[in-house]
Order: sequence, then structure tokens, then C-alpha cells
Amino acid sequence: MSTRPTTDKVKEALFNMIGPYFESGSVLDLYGGSGGLAIESISRGMTHAVVVDRAFPAIKTIRQNVGKTHHEDAFTIVKADARRAMKIMQSHRDCFDLVFLDPPYAKQRIQADMNQLSQLGLLKNGATIVAETNQEAQLPDKWPGFALQKRQDYGITVIRIYRYDGGKE
Repeated sequence: MSTRPTTDKVKEALFNMIGPYFESGSVLDLYGGSGGLAIESISRGMTHAVVVDRAFPAIKTIRQNVGKTHHEDAFTIVKADARRAMKIMQSHRDCFDLVFLDPPYAKQRIQADMNQLSQLGLLKNGATIVAETNQEAQLPDKWPGFALQKRQDYGITVIRIYRYDGGKE
């Protein structure tokens, strides 16, 4: 109950904006919660998902939800905070086509997380980054390596979709 999953309405709208289907690729859900966004990505054609959460109850929920997909081999579940998880992924040379950033609203670190993903080489050129925030979060439309492609408001929830250009100015 404490994972605050993305509502079905927002999830459907989000995937209509970024997909709605994929031919392949890897996805990172850095604040996994229930794992719903990663699971939906796999069901729509992504080939591998890394789902991260720091809370044991969330990891347990993610494992249960992934188990229901009958495609457990398409998922890697990591119990760690976001910063530590990024360092782990760097050591494995992971690189992502699609990233979901939906941290607890009180702990918005989205711009810092995006910068760290870039600095650690965890993003493929042209990667899509989906940031889910509340209305109070202030994120720029553009900064080195990232450009806002779309913003959509759903009540208190704001979805921002960024494109990573490989760190070029």
C-alpha cells in the first residue's frame, strides 16, 4: 500500500506518449515501487528491465508481481537506494533505452539522478527518460544532455518526457 503506484489512467496515457509498443530495448525503473511500469514496458516489447527499490516490502511486491508475468528472466530486481544501484549498474556496464524516475514526491532528485545516469554512462544516445512528479517539482526544460519532449498534467501528477542526446550541448 505504501508504494504509491502510478494510476492506470496515468500509466495508459504515459505509454501512449512514449510507445505505445517497443521493438526491444532495456528499461530501468529506478524507484520501482510495485514494478508496474517495468512490467508494462516488458509487456509492450522491451526485452529486459532492471527494477530498483530500497525498501524490502517493495522488493517483495515487485518479485510477486514479476512472478505473475511468467517472464521472470526478463527482469533484474535490485534492492538498493538509487545512487548505489546506479554504481552497481555502471560496474555491469548496463545501458538503458528507457528510464522511469518516480521517486517519492518529498524526495525529488530527478535532475540529479538524470545527471548521474549520464555521467556514469548508463543511458543510450536517444534514451527516453520519464519523470513523474507532483505539481511543485521544478525541472528545467533543457540542460546539457537532456531536452524536454513533452509535459502532461494529470491532477497533482505531472509527467515529463525527456530525450537524452548523448551529452552533446
